[in-house]
Amino acid sequence: MLVKDVMIKDVRTVKKDDPVRSVAVVICTNKISGLPVVEGENRLVGMISEKDILNALLPGYRNFLRDPIRARDFDSMLDAYQDVLSKKVEELMTHRVFSVSPDDPVMLAASQMDLHRFRRIPVVVEGDKLVGIVSLGDIHKAIFKRELAM
Repeated sequence: MLVKDVMIKDVRTVKKDDPVRSVAVVICTNKISGLPVVEGENRLVGMISEKDILNALLPGYRNFLRDPIRARDFDSMLDAYQDVLSKKVEELMTHRVFSVSPDDPVMLAASQMDLHRFRRIPVVVEGDKLVGIVSLGDIHKAIFKRELAM
């Protein structure tokens, strides 16, 4: 079974200069956990996830060492959400992106997601042109359906 057999081809994407608020809207209303970041002709330049957004609310290690009491002010962390939403995607996105090809085996995609601890991986051709995305759930459903057919 190949990635092209299970990938989602109609991929929602964002641009680096989009506000994080627009990402949060797409993520929350469509029940997805992340989006590819593209430029120009669908050239993949990063990924942004709900984890990236929530991590922006958490105090950094240096802040924690400087003021451990204030760094555990959880109400202030929640209050910072509006500030995080006003940032640009480029400020929070992951720049180093792992991807797979449509002709790769689905278990290669699954192993890459397991190795790097993420739940979705972009599918690219010609090095960086986004053509799809595949999630662990997509792979599991496809394998399950195959087993039911046997």
